[in-house]
Amino acid sequence: MEKVRVRFAPSPTGPLHLGGVRTALYDYLFAKNQGGEFVLRIEDTDTARYVEGAEDYIEEALEWCGIIPDESPKKGGKYAPYRQSERRDIYDRYTEQILKTDYAYIAFDTPEELDAIRSEFEAKGEVFSYDNRTRNRLRNSLALSEEEVQKLLDEKTPYVVRFKMPIDRTLNLEDIIRGNSSVNTNTLDDKVLVKNDGMPTYHFANIIDDHEMEISHVIRGEEWLPSLGLHTLLYEAMGWEAPQFAHLSLILKPDVSTLINKDNIDSITKSFTDEFVMKNSQFSFDESAELIKSFFAEVKSPRFKSMLGENDKDNTLTASVKQFLKKGLSGKLSKRDGDKFGFPVFPLDFKDPATGAVSKGYRENGYLPEAFINMVALLGWSPADDKEVLSLDEMSKEFDLNKVHKAGARFSKEKSEWFNHQYLQLKSDEEILSILKNSDLNLNVEDEKLLKIINLMKERATFPKDIYENGKFFFEAPVSYDEKASKKAWNEETSVILGELADGLGTAEFISENLKQVVHDFAENKGLGMGKVMMPLRLALVGELKGPDVPDIMELIGKEETISRINNAINNFK
Repeated sequence: MEKVRVRFAPSPTGPLHLGGVRTALYDYLFAKNQGGEFVLRIEDTDTARYVEGAEDYIEEALEWCGIIPDESPKKGGKYAPYRQSERRDIYDRYTEQILKTDYAYIAFDTPEELDAIRSEFEAKGEVFSYDNRTRNRLRNSLALSEEEVQKLLDEKTPYVVRFKMPIDRTLNLEDIIRGNSSVNTNTLDDKVLVKNDGMPTYHFANIIDDHEMEISHVIRGEEWLPSLGLHTLLYEAMGWEAPQFAHLSLILKPDVSTLINKDNIDSITKSFTDEFVMKNSQFSFDESAELIKSFFAEVKSPRFKSMLGENDKDNTLTASVKQFLKKGLSGKLSKRDGDKFGFPVFPLDFKDPATGAVSKGYRENGYLPEAFINMVALLGWSPADDKEVLSLDEMSKEFDLNKVHKAGARFSKEKSEWFNHQYLQLKSDEEILSILKNSDLNLNVEDEKLLKIINLMKERATFPKDIYENGKFFFEAPVSYDEKASKKAWNEETSVILGELADGLGTAEFISENLKQVVHDFAENKGLGMGKVMMPLRLALVGELKGPDVPDIMELIGKEETISRINNAINNFK
């Protein structure tokens, strides 16, 4: 059995998207499951779209995720170099080789000439394609004489190398995830293999690199499925055995009904309206926003989807908004979705070097790498027994490409938060302490006290920062009191009751169990129900009717602070 070798081959044209992380993860899991090797290769032949710092970002993101390659540009390896820009001499050699076959030719057509031909076709209501129907009428080595070709070469006329697609062949294609399919070559065009600067396109470079690096399985997104016929023929042209292919489904936009609520409907409406008006400048912002918000107000209604249906009575604005929303709320998850709905789509923060704009990452939003990876793994793959919480090692032992779904996987913000909550509960108090101390939170508290706060607040937290934000009353006294809670917990007698309680606390031992008994005895001696004492006491200490047991709060903030907060509340409600 051949050794399994897989590669993740991103282009450094921007930050690593959620879909890219999943591809890398499935590569890694498959390699580890099969006792194989995982390679990181940087496909940087697209110099026009190259983004400074993107390669470092990709490597840092994979490291944070725990997806560590066996070979990479940084680590090196037997098949180095691992950047396409450093493999030019290898590509030149294979360019010469394929031009000696009947599978490739050189083409001298300029962009202006091709644009003119496209216009001619469009004028006749046809679509131009550089293929077996048109290539013999264009300026290339198939249509020109040897003398004409040589003259152009001697004159240093720029040219590209194109693949010569065979005529009327049916290709039987195999895919591990999607099964067998077929395509007729008459439907495929003659793709450019080598650009006029001598650098290969993705199509040619990736099959050369996969062959040279002995890649056994190619796992990639379904957007490359239409190229499978060309890539299969390229292997045939070079006389090489093709790897096995597995094309992953799309990660789909989340269900919008889970994202829009009364607190964020205005900001989400603005984001959508900004984009709509940018594309449809004939409409006013205010009218567009009003209409878009009216649709979003019904987003949780069963009739929401039917509301977006076409209607002959719709005016131009309504019809345009419906079309815009239908497209914007369905399909592939994009960076814009994260911007609109307030969730990250990248593993780490990314600062665009051109604009300075920062796109938020999961790491900086407080997600744990284990939770993030677990969430990503289940976007298209189901472990046995419907297990959901699995470590990277557990996933590696169980991963099977045959169990990867064909259908698109819908992203869920709620589910990603659920995973983070699960993993936070699995961490020890000491581990969470370390995370909090390395954050930018202002925690001016000794470790022993912070550990006790973590123990009390962890169960209610989704992110480490929640322990501070939901338990802010441990760190600072309330400066205001929730209006609804105040009406419920405080009346004319409350100030006298809490004043007497505060007097009695001066001699009490401030240990939770003892304080519980002290408050109980106080209420009993006064002939009061515990709610008459505990509710206003909680309000005085917290500012709201929330938090862990009141005696636990009292012990942690201490006697002096407890009495001070009670007196502050009494003065506030005078």
